[in-house]
Amino acid sequence: MKNNFDDIIQKANVLVEALPYIRTFYGKFVVVKYGGNAMNNPDIIKTILQDVAVLKMVGVYPIVVHGGGPEINAMLARVGKKSEFIGGLRVTDEETMEIVQMILCGKVNKNVTASLGSMGVKAVGISGKDNSLIKVKKQAPVGGVDYGYVGEIVSVDGEMLKNLCVEDYIPVIATIGVDENGNSYNINADTAACEIGAAVGADKLLFLTDIDGIRRNAEDEDTLISELKVEEAESLIANGVISGGMIPKVRGCVTAVKKGIKHVHIVNGTIPHCILVELFTRKGIGTLILD
Repeated sequence: MKNNFDDIIQKANVLVEALPYIRTFYGKFVVVKYGGNAMNNPDIIKTILQDVAVLKMVGVYPIVVHGGGPEINAMLARVGKKSEFIGGLRVTDEETMEIVQMILCGKVNKNVTASLGSMGVKAVGISGKDNSLIKVKKQAPVGGVDYGYVGEIVSVDGEMLKNLCVEDYIPVIATIGVDENGNSYNINADTAACEIGAAVGADKLLFLTDIDGIRRNAEDEDTLISELKVEEAESLIANGVISGGMIPKVRGCVTAVKKGIKHVHIVNGTIPHCILVELFTRKGIGTLILD
């Protein structure tokens, strides 16, 4: 009986600890970007979306930006196409673009939206093409590489997203952009999350991935960098400490900080309830990128 009572008291203490943080983020916009291999585990997805639902219920305005790389890769493999990445970006020909749009806007986006709805909150699934939410232009060749249907963001309609939030919806965004001629373009989801965060004036941007954060040695978890200054980031990229798919993620974080988002974190999304731990407790996790 005493052990049960102690457990109840401990839970009450957790709620009390969370109160000042809830007050801090009440009425603030928080962008949550998640994707990668974590999206293949239903249990992980459930805890992430539970956290997002809790944010909404305590007065925060969450915006979810999702990727879908593993799902896209699986579908490409089924149709006999090879996935190609250069500098962390997917090379996207016309057929690949059709598959990317089908997976992101159709399967992944609607599954996330439906899951949030089952948790008692209102969510609306949209893509960057809806009402020209994310306007893009074709990504210019980099180092002689033509990425095909990969878009460079020109603008994000932040007012549209803020209106959805104020009307009690959680926007769930598939990162497909549209150019001035109505053509679809694949957008790096990390870059899109940064631009979306800047457009709504987000107080915090959380990148949920399947690693603990940025490490000085990718193979050594004890080399996790808890805080990273903007000016250090490019030197780590140049030195090869930050490489592959982490490059656009970190560069996006730097852009977000420069555009006024004060709190930009790379967090291990496979940790149960990592969002609540990060926002509502004294214990920080992952890598914080700051000015």
